[in-house]
Amino acid sequence: MEKKIVSNRFKSFAVRECKGVSDLYEHLALNVAEDDELLEIASYARPGQSVPNLLFGAVQYLLLKGKEHELREYYGSIVKNPKDFKQSFPYFRDFCLLYRKEIISVLKNKFVQTNEVRRCAYLYPSFCFIYHLVKQPLSLIEIGTSAGLQLIWDQYCYSYGSHEKYGNINSTVHITSEIKGECRPFLLPQSPPVVSRVGIDLHINHLSNREDYLWLQALIWPEHRERMELFEQAAHCLKKQPIHLIEGDGIELLPEIARQIPENTSICIFHTHVANQIPNDAKYMLVEHIKELGKTRDVFHLYNNMWDFKLHLDYFIDGREYNEIVAETDGHARWFRWELGENKGSLEA
Repeated sequence: MEKKIVSNRFKSFAVRECKGVSDLYEHLALNVAEDDELLEIASYARPGQSVPNLLFGAVQYLLLKGKEHELREYYGSIVKNPKDFKQSFPYFRDFCLLYRKEIISVLKNKFVQTNEVRRCAYLYPSFCFIYHLVKQPLSLIEIGTSAGLQLIWDQYCYSYGSHEKYGNINSTVHITSEIKGECRPFLLPQSPPVVSRVGIDLHINHLSNREDYLWLQALIWPEHRERMELFEQAAHCLKKQPIHLIEGDGIELLPEIARQIPENTSICIFHTHVANQIPNDAKYMLVEHIKELGKTRDVFHLYNNMWDFKLHLDYFIDGREYNEIVAETDGHARWFRWELGENKGSLEA
């Protein structure tokens, strides 16, 4: 990968994703973008991956594994009172050069597989909408499932800026998010019924495996302690839930998996912030698979980062196709703006 392309990715990452969200990563990304030696290291990232996320994840992964270096003092994930981020880059650079071979090994062998639990905040109203339409139990298929934490969205508790709670109100995982704008989603007091959960990924992260657990921790940005707490709570919750995780190409495997789903349920295929890593020809193949499924049964496809950054829902009911824009969403789901029209997204029970 050319250094200029890699440099532009770090600049874009700093401005579009880090500004106002992570001072440390914004500062580091802007400096990496101007450093030829670090850009050369970053260029070893797997094709199709988010290079900045992968490099920063690799560095934090090694720090979490216990590498001793002054850089540790700038990471809120490691020390209680991190030092001023403005002084961090020389130490970051030194760490990358010192552990160059180990970082390159991580870049070559790992994927960006952030299991962002808070994204379930907008999955919940989306599945409420689906269930209201079909009045059938849901069968979930998640493409790019990582460890499967979003597959158990129905086991979490939700609130949206008020004292009202939705979903599993007794859950130890309480997810909060802000709904911006005037349009409000239809929210069931209790989670819609889910009868099966299948997650597919090129590499499954097993949370019982220390290396996989550390890698998912490493992908959470250092200042985001609340995200880390949610991840740990959800990981504990996952231990109690029966889910089926399959390692392989989710798009290729989809037709066979869908054939095994019980007939009296609605198939819900979903993925969040994964499709930007999928080649275009595979995206079109996924669309064709879903259209084929839609000829014989109700099927829903909920996704973002595929054609644009919006959350979309494409679905077939009784063979008829519908296409909806559901919401505009923050990358870490701190907020979302619901966009389904009042006649659809704000349904009365």
